[in-house]
Amino acid sequence: MSVEISKLASGLTVVTDKMPHLETAALGVWAGVGGRDEKPNEHGISHLLEHMAFKGTTKRTSREIVEEIEAVGGDLNAGTSTETTSYYARVLKADVPLALDVLADILANPAFEPDELEREKNVIVQEIGAAQDTPDDVVFEHLNELCYPDQPMGRSLLGTAKTLRAFDRDMLRGYLSTHYRGPDMVVAAAGAVDHKQVVAEVERRFASFEGTAGPKPQSAMFGKGGAKVVHRELEQAHLTLALEGVPQSDLSLFSLQVFTNILGGGMSSRLFQEVREKRGLCYSIYSFHAPYSDTGFFGLYTGTDPADAPEMMEVVVDIMNDSVETLTEAEIARAKAQMKAGLLMALESCSSRAEQLARHVLAYGRPQTVEELVGRIDAVSVESTRDAARALLSRSRPAVVALGSGRGLDTAVSFAEGLTRARAKARLH
Repeated sequence: MSVEISKLASGLTVVTDKMPHLETAALGVWAGVGGRDEKPNEHGISHLLEHMAFKGTTKRTSREIVEEIEAVGGDLNAGTSTETTSYYARVLKADVPLALDVLADILANPAFEPDELEREKNVIVQEIGAAQDTPDDVVFEHLNELCYPDQPMGRSLLGTAKTLRAFDRDMLRGYLSTHYRGPDMVVAAAGAVDHKQVVAEVERRFASFEGTAGPKPQSAMFGKGGAKVVHRELEQAHLTLALEGVPQSDLSLFSLQVFTNILGGGMSSRLFQEVREKRGLCYSIYSFHAPYSDTGFFGLYTGTDPADAPEMMEVVVDIMNDSVETLTEAEIARAKAQMKAGLLMALESCSSRAEQLARHVLAYGRPQTVEELVGRIDAVSVESTRDAARALLSRSRPAVVALGSGRGLDTAVSFAEGLTRARAKARLH
C-alpha cells in the first residue's frame, strides 16, 4: 500500500501516495473552509483570502512567490469551493521542500498589504462582472439562491462589490485565524514524494497552525423549490432544475450517481440521446450530483431556443419520470464502467490523486482505498439505483430557473411541476 497518513500534534493531517514511476510531485494544502462558512458580512472573504495568498508575505513579494516556483519549472494555483479552499503546486521531486516552504509561507505569513488588497478587490469585481456576462453562471447563481434561501450555500463564492469594499486586512487575518486550524487542514502529496520527508517538512513549516477545530457552518436546509424566470435578452433560453440530493456519507450515494450518469452524464445518456440526437433541441444538456457534508445537490442544465423551451422542459420531465422505472442492466453496467474508469484514470495523475486524498480525509477522516471505492460501485444494482432515483424525486419539490427572453419560459418552468412529490411518492407504494 503506497498511501501513508500521519496526524501531527497540531491536529493537521499529512497524507501521501508515492507513485514510483513519476519524477514530479503534486502537493497542496486543503482547508475545510469555504463559502458556506461565511457570515453575511463575510460574503466573498474565502475567495478573496485565496487570491491574497499570492500577493506577498513578510518574506516574499508577490513576484518572488511565483518566480521561485517557476524558476524550477513548477506552477502554483489555488481554488475556493463551497466547503474547501486549496493551495497547491506541481514540481520536480527535488523541489518538494521548496513548494512546501512557499505554501506554508503564503498561509502563515501573509502581508495583506493595503495597496495589494485594494487591487485584488478590483480584480474580483472584474471577475464578478465577467460572471454576470456568462448566462450559464448567472442561471446557476439564481438556482442556488432558490435552493438555499437566506443561507451561505445559496450565495455566490465571489461576494459582491459592496461586501468586498468592506474587507480590510484585520478581517482577513481574523478569518484566517478562525478557520485555518490544524484539525481542519490536510497537506496531501502524490507522485515522487517521500512520506517521512513531507511529514518532517510540514511539522517544521506549519507549526503555527494548531489549536482546536474551527467553528462548524450552519446546517444546510434545501428550500421549498418553485420556479423563477429571469428575463434577459439572449439568443438562448438557459434552463436549470435542481432537487435535494444526498450527503457524502449517505449509503445511496453511488446508486444516485449511477442514476445521474444514466440520465445526463454523457453522450450515451438518455437526455442527450433524446433531446439532442433525436430532437435536435440543444447543443448541451447534462445532469450532475454534488454531495456535501450534510446535504446534496442534484442539478440539470440545458440551453435551447426560447421557442423550444416548453418542449424541452416537458421532455426533460418525462424522461426523468420514466427513467426511474425503466432503468436497464445494460445502462447500469455502462454507468458503473464510466465511474470506475474515471476513478482509475484519476490515479494516473498525481494532481488528481493528491486532491482525491485530501478530499477523502476532510470528508471521511481517512483515504478510501481503490478497492473500497470499486466495491461500492460494483455493489450498485438496478434496484438500488431505482430506489435512489425514487428517493430523489420524492425528497424535495423541484427548483427551476429559466434565463432568457420570450413567452415560452413561463410555460417551460411550469412543466417542472410534473416532478411533484405526490407523483414520486405514489411510486413508492
